Amino acid sequence: MKNWFDSTFASLEVPHFRILWFGTIFSFIAFFMSMIVQSVVAFELSGTNTAVGSVVAAQGAAMASFGSIGGAVADRWPKRRLIVICQILTALVLTAVGLLLAADRLRLEMLVVGAFIMGMSFAFMGPARQSLVADLVPEARLGNAMAVTMIANTASRVLGPVVAGLLLSAPGFGSKGAYFAMAALYTISAASMVLIPKSIVRPTASDISVFSSVIEGFVYVWGNTHLRLLVVFFAAVIFVGFPHVTVLPGLLENVHRIDSAMVSRLFLASAVGALISSVFVARFADSPRALMIYTLMAACFGVSLVGLAFADNMELATWAMLFVGIGSGGFQALNNAVIARETEPAYMGRVMSLTMLAFAGFGLMALPVGALADRFGEQNALTVLGVVVMLTTWGMGSALSRRLR
Repeated sequence: MKNWFDSTFASLEVPHFRILWFGTIFSFIAFFMSMIVQSVVAFELSGTNTAVGSVVAAQGAAMASFGSIGGAVADRWPKRRLIVICQILTALVLTAVGLLLAADRLRLEMLVVGAFIMGMSFAFMGPARQSLVADLVPEARLGNAMAVTMIANTASRVLGPVVAGLLLSAPGFGSKGAYFAMAALYTISAASMVLIPKSIVRPTASDISVFSSVIEGFVYVWGNTHLRLLVVFFAAVIFVGFPHVTVLPGLLENVHRIDSAMVSRLFLASAVGALISSVFVARFADSPRALMIYTLMAACFGVSLVGLAFADNMELATWAMLFVGIGSGGFQALNNAVIARETEPAYMGRVMSLTMLAFAGFGLMALPVGALADRFGEQNALTVLGVVVMLTTWGMGSALSRRLR
């Protein structure tokens, strides 16, 4: 048991990475709470999947607009300072939305604006946090550190829905209390960064403009065939598969005839599955089998989305979401590991920003997927997403296999 723990969590032996890891959990919990709380509030304000999709799309639009710049800035500025600024900005937005809810003055367009500002913040914070890992951890443990960071992510996917569900249903708290709690968690995470040493900034980082730095990052990825395939594979699966979260409130209300606030149960099942798989795959992050497991997890994700579409009751839907989490969680956990091993440290922020653009794409897809679900039904929308993920996995997995041979 001790050998398993030591191999799975080897990178946590590095003290400063351990501090970053625990601080990251607080911000991840708040992030996954926001996915549920914002969806529920948007659905309550309008009663449509399109409204939920518009909020998610606003966040995605901001990440798409600023994602590449965020990666370039992460390679040029002190990463620790950048993370703190972004977390404090996010906390202020969440506090403002909570106050508007408390005053019963929140409108959908305000929720959309808040989501856009938070998306902009995530566009800078995500690449900075991931590239900071590379500064703190020796190269031999970098793959494991990236995978262990995803364990924090998936553990938060378990805790986030639990906390969100408790606050949404608790007398005197509800949505406004959830927003204030998320703001507090981001503030705690920002405070923990004081314990981490100042970030490493390359002496030549500012020799070229931010725009030229962005272009340089794209050229670097395009020139490395294996890295290019990995980035495109990840982006395609996230872009197509992750908008399934948009239709979950409507799936409960319109198909299973259950209050949309119960969506936290589905998120929890997915999070448990993701935690199980991310802990399992972490020990393989630096092994030759990482790519094979990475592809199998993507296939599991697609198959499970189709299973969710055909589930005819809440119990089966919950089981399907468990396997959705297993597939998506394992895929995400290994993504940063396999990509980081192919990336030179000087380009880490810009390359990781491209993976963040995948989530921006997911956000942008949320609006048409929500409209698709309103037009043809939530189950048909999920089936389409699952089939496209499976076809994408087959195509990209075959290309990567041929490349290795």
